[in-house]
Amino acid sequence: MATENQLPITVTPPAAQVPAHLVESTARYVESGLRGAANTVRAYAGDWKRFTAWCELHQLTALPAPTEALVGFLTELADNGKKFATIERHAAAIAKAHELAALESPTADKKLKVLLKGIAREIKTRQKQAPAFSLDLFKRTIKSINVSVPAGLRNRTLLLLGFTGAFRRSELEALNIEDLAFDDDGLVVTLPQSKTNQLGQAEEKAIFYSPDSALCPIRSLQTWLRVLGRTQGPVFVSLRKNNQVTDRRMTTKYTNLIVQQYLGPQFTAHSLRASFVTVSKLNGADDSKVMNQTKHKTSAMIRRYTRLDNVRQHNSAKELGL
Repeated sequence: MATENQLPITVTPPAAQVPAHLVESTARYVESGLRGAANTVRAYAGDWKRFTAWCELHQLTALPAPTEALVGFLTELADNGKKFATIERHAAAIAKAHELAALESPTADKKLKVLLKGIAREIKTRQKQAPAFSLDLFKRTIKSINVSVPAGLRNRTLLLLGFTGAFRRSELEALNIEDLAFDDDGLVVTLPQSKTNQLGQAEEKAIFYSPDSALCPIRSLQTWLRVLGRTQGPVFVSLRKNNQVTDRRMTTKYTNLIVQQYLGPQFTAHSLRASFVTVSKLNGADDSKVMNQTKHKTSAMIRRYTRLDNVRQHNSAKELGL
């Protein structure tokens, strides 16, 4: 039985001819395959909790849920001003809960597909994207950070590494010292797992030296590691009020706060990644080079991440030769 913070799971027992000692392992692998990434599980669990509470309030069954229950729930989310992406995620969480319980999902009903299409049309499907900052703003900001205290040094390192490595904030949070390999050419960061790499095949990101030491992600990181004074464990940790370094891993919400503290409230942690793509494209990098760092699978995703809102920024009219 699932707790209120978990999705329900029913693993179909293996066939009788499977050796008894493999039954437990089989169940574990099936559960892992169904669940997905840890961040997705947490989001889905919260969505499922909201849906079950709504069903209880309206005296409806949550599992299995009738189509009418899901239609009412999603309609209420839309009427309450939720973004379409949030509504879609709730529907996906409910579908996943039914899948885990080996039950038919109400999300397969054609009535629901029509409803979602109508909601999308009403509230617009385009998500508000994290804006990209200019390279000039980023350089000025980095050079203005007081690195004589641990907080400033940590924050400068996080911003430089996050930008030059096109990291997701969850990847920065999960980064360990053991994932770092320094050599004369720079730094290679190994990601054991990421949002698009849930099966654990190692992915690598290359970080290069900057001729300006104040803007160099590698030198900044090496200085920060000397402050940490250890050879394993989390790279980015929380600090006590007196600037004393702890060994507690820093959570993703602080990454967002750090970006906004230094670069402005209009930006988010995701702006580090979007800005890497935008600046790279403005400097003439082709999609394959950008994808080698971001680990996107398609050029379509690169185009989605590129923020070229300024009509003068990326315009062939400058190249007419008149």
